[in-house]
Amino acid sequence: DKTGTLTLGKPGVTEVLLAPQSPLDGDAALRLAAALERHSEHPLAYAVVQAAEKKKLALPEVPDFQAAPAAGVSGRVEGRAVVVGKADFLRAQGVENLGGLETLATPHQGEGKSAIFLAVDRQAAAVIVVSDPIKPTTPEALAQLRALGISVVMLTGDNERTAQRIATTLGIGRFHAGVTPQEKHAFLTAMKRPGAVVGMAGDGINDAPALAEADVGIAMGTGTDIAMETAPVTLVRGDLRGIVHAIQLGRAMMRNIRQNLLFAFLYNALGIPVAAGILYPSLGVLLSPMLAGAAMSLSSVSVIANALRLRRFA
Repeated sequence: DKTGTLTLGKPGVTEVLLAPQSPLDGDAALRLAAALERHSEHPLAYAVVQAAEKKKLALPEVPDFQAAPAAGVSGRVEGRAVVVGKADFLRAQGVENLGGLETLATPHQGEGKSAIFLAVDRQAAAVIVVSDPIKPTTPEALAQLRALGISVVMLTGDNERTAQRIATTLGIGRFHAGVTPQEKHAFLTAMKRPGAVVGMAGDGINDAPALAEADVGIAMGTGTDIAMETAPVTLVRGDLRGIVHAIQLGRAMMRNIRQNLLFAFLYNALGIPVAAGILYPSLGVLLSPMLAGAAMSLSSVSVIANALRLRRFA
């Protein structure tokens, strides 16, 4: 996932762009959008609400709020039908004249920013530009994952231009933009095949189906509760380098288990026949109970000492 996983998940509003002949000013557009977005759990929604709160804008109630996951929200605000979200979502709601706003948003999307469109009474009114910086540790984490032989694919509900810029910046060769939660789930299902382990890292409610479908679901501790409840692994600080650490620890544990099984097998394969007297007829060697007990203890000590080497991953 992109937002909150590759990026900080702390977006901020950078601009409010008005449609030609829009009846609203910037503050009025932000106020209407925030009235709806405060009922949403998406990180971009928080950015809109925080921007309105910074301006001390009074947010009206929305009695008939409706949300479409990974698409947008709608409702009646002060008697007006207001729709906020992706351009395609607004079109599906019958909104007209979006072309001008999309033209205004294009340069910002090319910079990796997100665009939230606003319509009032089926007329395009404004686009809110939101920036969510990439986490400082993300490039390092992705480089380490590639070094481990992990193939990285980015799935995002954001538009193609924004996704392309983020993918190019991070050196991600494969990405899918504009995907819904159901499409993320379907992609994870399609990726599964014998011998392959598919992991999914995400932070939001939109990622929950994919987190549940993955062989290993990894939630960001900075994300939503439902993501953390769905995924068996949670990165408390939301640092993607934790995935690298977890993979290295898991591989080291499997090596350690195999080594310990080998040690135990060798001790028993050699010790039990000697203790049973296999060498007595030919060499006159008989293992005393005291030495047999010491050898058995040495077996346990070697296994424990080998396992304690895993402490270096702490």
